[in-house]
Amino acid sequence: MGFDDHPCFNAALRRGTGRIHLPVAEKCNVQCKFCNRKYDCVNESRPGVTGAVLSPFQALDYLDAALRRIGNISVVGIAGPGDPLACGEASLTTLEMVRERYPDKLLCLATNGLALAVYAERLAALGVSHVTVTCNAVDPAIGAKIYDWVRHGPRIRRGVEGAALLLEQQIEGVKRLKSLGLTVKINTVIIPGVNDAHAVKVAETMAGLGADIQNCVPLAPVEGTAFENAAPPAPEDMAALRLEAGKSLRQMTHCGRCRADAAGLIGERNRADLEELLREAGTARPAAERPYLAAASIEGLFVNRHLGEASSFWVFALENGKPVLKEERPAPPTGTGAARWEALADRLGDCFAILFSACGESPRRVLERRGFELVAGEGLISDIAGYLFTGKKVPGIYRVKTGHCGAGEGCSGTGCGCGA
Repeated sequence: MGFDDHPCFNAALRRGTGRIHLPVAEKCNVQCKFCNRKYDCVNESRPGVTGAVLSPFQALDYLDAALRRIGNISVVGIAGPGDPLACGEASLTTLEMVRERYPDKLLCLATNGLALAVYAERLAALGVSHVTVTCNAVDPAIGAKIYDWVRHGPRIRRGVEGAALLLEQQIEGVKRLKSLGLTVKINTVIIPGVNDAHAVKVAETMAGLGADIQNCVPLAPVEGTAFENAAPPAPEDMAALRLEAGKSLRQMTHCGRCRADAAGLIGERNRADLEELLREAGTARPAAERPYLAAASIEGLFVNRHLGEASSFWVFALENGKPVLKEERPAPPTGTGAARWEALADRLGDCFAILFSACGESPRRVLERRGFELVAGEGLISDIAGYLFTGKKVPGIYRVKTGHCGAGEGCSGTGCGCGA
């Protein structure tokens, strides 16, 4: 694998070989000062924008439907709308499912590189062949002008400290990818007066690590960011920069600034029918074989139990336009690890969605693979279920943020459930 088969790495393929991005990565661990991730904007073509954020199972459904409409897709990638490795389990679960169903497709991923060293081996094991790493500076003093903050573990770092940490992780990540035989592209956003004179040094440094190609991307000022009023670099300046950087590292010159949900040929706008497929895929809906909804609850009225702590699940159906409680089903016993979540998936096999107050990564990974829509929320079950049963987006007032309920994949709540 290299430059012969991927349209982003080989300009000769861009007119006939398509790619599709699966937008499963909602969160980001770095705030770039040029980035504003407006997920649902349909009129912008740039990174950080998508018509919907999907779960891994939804992404696979969407991919199935999209491939029936477009016949020239050879590459399946994840590029946002946040950072794929800030949402590592969702991204890798998605790639694993795609690899199982479509073994002939190339898999790729674009990341800021902060968590790259952690996931490099797993990416290689899944057969991911191409990785893009966005590196805008190899001098932390310059990086501090580009990044607002960097979140590594529980800490947020700013200024030179944050930029230095990001660079350290990017260097280690690129080294590991190259040791594993992956093709690596370096994206560098060119900001006049900030890093335009520094981009050649980025090329030299990354070439020294074995990177294969650099994509110098001219700044596209985005409303609501620190650089919204900055002037983008002139075309002649970009041409001169690429010529100089190209002395160290091969240059890409056909970038389309792809959206996180890009589908089709590079530079082409997403088709309207694919936009509709994406919206449909991002909406949980009951089906004939899965008409019910389950909720982790103490008393069957409120969503108020951690998934791993629930001793039972309350099952609801939609009758006469209203959620109606049908039964209470006991949860599988604790102490069996991942087998517990497979057993729960079997037990709730006629449910399309599960509500809970919080959930660890281990059950989330298993249950999403089994096709459940997982919703972390708080409030009356009947209120939240009403939206899900009718295929509507659950308002933010009912949702809670996940990922802070414990120790992640090993989290077991206070009742020793998730990891037990």
